[in-house]
Formats: sequence, C-alpha cells, structure tokens
Amino acid sequence: MTRLHDLKIYLKAHFWLIPVLVLIVGLFFWTLDPAPPTHLTLVTGPEGGGYHAFGQHLKARLAEAGIELELVGTAGSLDNLKRLLDKNHPVQIGLVQSGTEQHLAPEERQQLRGLGALYQEPLWLFQCRGLDIRDLAQLRGKQIGIGSDGSGTQAVVTSLFAANGLVREPGWQALTSRQASIALNDGSLEAAFFVGPPENPLIQELARNPGLWLADLRRAAAYQAHFPFLKALPLPEGLLDLAHNSPDRPLTTLSSMATLVANRSLHPALTPLVLESSRQILQHGSLIDPPNSFPRAEPSGFALTKEADSYYRTGLPYLQRFMPFRIASLVDRYIVLLIPFLAILLPLGKMISPLYEWRMHSRTYKWYRHLHEIDAQIHDGSIRGHEQEEIARLHEMEKALGRVELPLSYSHELYALHLHVHYMIERLRGLAREERVPRKTPRQP
Repeated sequence: MTRLHDLKIYLKAHFWLIPVLVLIVGLFFWTLDPAPPTHLTLVTGPEGGGYHAFGQHLKARLAEAGIELELVGTAGSLDNLKRLLDKNHPVQIGLVQSGTEQHLAPEERQQLRGLGALYQEPLWLFQCRGLDIRDLAQLRGKQIGIGSDGSGTQAVVTSLFAANGLVREPGWQALTSRQASIALNDGSLEAAFFVGPPENPLIQELARNPGLWLADLRRAAAYQAHFPFLKALPLPEGLLDLAHNSPDRPLTTLSSMATLVANRSLHPALTPLVLESSRQILQHGSLIDPPNSFPRAEPSGFALTKEADSYYRTGLPYLQRFMPFRIASLVDRYIVLLIPFLAILLPLGKMISPLYEWRMHSRTYKWYRHLHEIDAQIHDGSIRGHEQEEIARLHEMEKALGRVELPLSYSHELYALHLHVHYMIERLRGLAREERVPRKTPRQP
C-alpha cells in the first residue's frame, strides 16, 4: 500500500508533464514531412511509342512497392514539359527527350529538376528506296515527316534544320510516328524522321519494310559538336534486323537521351524508388546500351534533385535496402526528427528529478514562513496579548499538515515540521503564562 501511495504522489507531482509532452509530440508530427503519396502521375507520349512502353514497365514495378502510377498520353516531349510546368495539371514526372529543354525560357527551366538519363534514343531517317539522302540539305523540295507538333522528334529536327539554314517547306508535314509510317507505305511521303529505341515495335516494322532504308548522316560528329545533347551513334550492319539485314550497311546517325524530369510537386522520398525501379527495368541493356549503364546522372538539361544526386553517388537509402518502401520511408522520416526530439527530451528528463525534489520539499517548507513570522513577533514583543490567537492558528496548521501527502522517503521532513509547530506552540503558551503572572515589584529599603 505504501508503494502505491508513493506512486500516486509521484504521478500527481508529474501531471504537468502531460501537456508538455503533448505539445512536444504535436510539434514533432507538425514538423514531420507528410507521408509519400501512393499515387504518382507520369506524362509519357503517344500510345505505342517508346515512352509509353517504358511507362508501362515502370507502372508494374512501382505497383510492387504499393505506388500507383498513372500514365498520361501526350503529343511528346515538348507537350510533357508544358504539362509539368502547368500547375493546373496534377503531374509530377515526365519522360522528356534531351535537348527539348532548349525551347524553354530560363525561368521555366528553373522550375523543373532532372532525375537522370534512361536510355539512348536514336534519330532514324527512313527513306524510300531510290533516294540516297546523306545530308539534310537534300530534303529540300521533298515530302517528309518531321514529327508531330509538341514532340521531341520535331524539336530536334527543327534544331538541325535551323543549323543548316533550312526553312520549313509546305511538304514538311507534322505527323505522328504512326501517321508517318502509313504515309511512307502508301508513298505520300518520301522520307520521315523517327526517334525511339531500336527495340520499338514501330522502328522494327519500318526496318523490315523492303521498300525503305535508313539514311546515313555523314556529318553526325559535326552535329554532336554543335549540339551537346546529341551524340554521334555508329550503327553496325544488321543491327535492327538480322534476318532482313537492316540496315544493309554500317552507317552513322544521331542519338539523344530519354530523361526523367520532375516538378516541385514530386515527393522527395519517391525519387530513389523511381530511379531504382528504372534501374531494374534497364539492367539488361539494349541493342545500343550496355547492361547496367542506365539510369545515370549525365547528360541532363536540368539540375538534378539532391535525392537523385544522392542515389547516383550512394545508391538506395540505407533502410530501403532491407525494408519495404512504405516502412523504410516512415522510419526514415521519424529518424530525421528523432535527434532534435531527443535534444528536447534529455534536458527535460534531467530536470524532472530536481523539480520533483523541489516540489516535495515545498510541501513542508512553505509552512515555515508562518513560524518565522511568529518568531519575529516574539523577538520584537508585538505578539504580547495575541498569544492565544496564534496558538489557535498553529493548531489549525497541525490539522492541515495531517492532510499533506508526502512519499515515505520525505516523511521525516513532515514530522520535523510537526515538532517545530509544537515547539512554537509551547513557546507561545510560556509567554501567555508570563502575562498572567504579575511581576513582583522590588521591596523598598
């Protein structure tokens, strides 16, 4: 029973800690970053294109981590950038062809961040048999497809035309990849530009078409020097299709990069997950990309996020290597704030014991003020005639002390106070008796 009594006193003495802890915990959760969302939106490109195919693979990977990826079809890279910049579109990340950022104003580029490069995207110039286009100037006066409006294909082709002093002609048509493929087959186009990985079904279909062949861009190295986002890419004979020997000769083309770009609405914790999922998709490489070469930090037309930079330097965050993403993210968020939280609690914990001792001592010490006042009145004689009143007050004090709760370890202070009150009562009684006994006057000689 004594222990329960002491425990009750201890809990009462520390009741003030409850609102303090509630306040600290409230501040802890208030400053904590919100949990990563379970829904993410990716702008890709036209259905059937390389970006859409990659988006489907990424969607399946992220679903394993409990993240739902919504794919939004668009006209292409330029359209993707516009949607990433548009605050009215709930979009967080997009697939963008390197170099298309050149079409943005500087203040627009600052609003976006890069997550890295994913794979090479060659520029394919398919032409009808009988043509032998080796230089872009030979396209004057011909019916060609230059990519749809808003696409990365049109963006890079327009840049190349401008560098060659070429002005768009009526026969240069803005068509989607599928539309250009149909137009090549029916003869309404003489040549058309396409951008995509060599494994893309449409590129493979064009490569097997006996009525088409690929143009050899002889000045690819010069274009690379003028456009840092492009790379001269040698293609060996038969790379696209061995059975049909396409291309039928070694040739050179240009290649851009498919990149991941994010806006400020992307939760930082999702960046390593998206990049790791991309790595798993791309780990086996392709016909032109060696295994385990992507994703990578360079080249990127946008500054990398700090999370992406950390991923390329050290890999996945430590906890995500051993725990599911949702759990690792939760623990990681709490660890970040645990240090300042402990910095508050440790000094608070050191204060508890002295505060407890002070509160227990104060339950007895506060009564001594009245005893000191009585003692002062005895010394200056002002208590004469009021002894009985003070004795009555001291008796009331003794009754009140009987209701004072103290742990067993502090009970000696309470008993000492009782002794001091009793002592003061006896002193006052002695003074009262002296008042009742008249003083004897000295006898006269």
